[in-house]
Amino acid sequence: MATIKPFAALRPKPGLAPKICELPYDVMSSDEARQLAADNPLSFLHVSKPEIDLPLGTDPYAPEVYARGKENFQRLISGGALCRDREPFFYLYRQIMGQHSQVGLVAAASCEDYLKGVIKKHELTRPDKEDDRIRHIEALSSQTGPVFLTYRASRTIDELVTKRVSEPPAIDFTARDGVRHTAWVLASKSDILLIESEFVCTPCLYIADGHHRSAAAARVYQSRKGSGHSAFFLSVIFPHNQMQILPYNRVLKDLNGHSLFGLIEKLQRVFSLKPGGPAKPVCKHELALYLDGRWHALAVRPEFASTTDPIESLDVTLLQKHVLDPIFGIENPRTSKRINFVGGIRGTVELEKLVNSGDYSCAFSMFPTSIEDLMSIADANGIMPPKSTWFEPKLRDAMFCHMI
Repeated sequence: MATIKPFAALRPKPGLAPKICELPYDVMSSDEARQLAADNPLSFLHVSKPEIDLPLGTDPYAPEVYARGKENFQRLISGGALCRDREPFFYLYRQIMGQHSQVGLVAAASCEDYLKGVIKKHELTRPDKEDDRIRHIEALSSQTGPVFLTYRASRTIDELVTKRVSEPPAIDFTARDGVRHTAWVLASKSDILLIESEFVCTPCLYIADGHHRSAAAARVYQSRKGSGHSAFFLSVIFPHNQMQILPYNRVLKDLNGHSLFGLIEKLQRVFSLKPGGPAKPVCKHELALYLDGRWHALAVRPEFASTTDPIESLDVTLLQKHVLDPIFGIENPRTSKRINFVGGIRGTVELEKLVNSGDYSCAFSMFPTSIEDLMSIADANGIMPPKSTWFEPKLRDAMFCHMI
């Protein structure tokens, strides 16, 4: 059963939130962050990617980078831009992106639940990335980037959320990318007790995004032996039926020596192929290939898709197993320099642009992995292939910070 707790969040002063809150550290390069934070001393990128305040070429993992992040963090606090609540509360965080709306519960999730598998994973983590997040947490004594969790929707929680989001919010702003961010404070003792008791009856939580942040939090908890508030980590928990997963598309550097005709011939053994199809697949086991200036619709042949294994049935698995490895010679997509991944937020126009530029030879447009597939794989203690999901909208750093 899942244990979540209210906490005293460090939050931005409402009028300053649009200037402070930023996209996560890992969705942009240092150069992009430097441009975004230019002329804005309140930007949280000075905390989450503090190498932007040091000379060009500075190693982003150097000790002075974390020290500068701590200095910038303390400046936001001492200057009153970030203020800590006096009591522990739960919070609601709503995001509206176009026609999509999702409301998550902001809470402190249990590191013990993570270590025992009550909070379920579906991705492998890299030690170097964990180490980076550990150094960042330790420097700040705070978790500033939330872990994106999901759970099977509860009518009781849904009803409470519907009531509370009809009330005046604590923070409400639209970011420069057009995504609206709204927050509410759940201060009522009865609300807090209801939420805690409802999650005690929730068998598990699932990590949607934030495997390195949660792994790092658990390691800090172990090293600190649970001192302070280190036994819990910052999370935003969304009901599964509100999740929006976009595709994670593939672009390939070359055709592995195949002619256009030879490549099409090999692909036709795996797919029913139709030239001139749509750029976006419309269902599972359908893909689209951009090659030689036009799109081709690909439908996986039944003999390749007939499996009950949730991992083997994923489109990203089928593509890797039957196409990328045997046809393109890409054995390990994690390490190969001949493949790159493009988040679905960039659209299929970005795929066309990359191929038309000559930097890439072809692109595969994918149908999004479903949240049901993700949960089934996590329930079976399975690991999804790399770059299987792209969640949107992204949670903003500094909307809430958890001081440990």
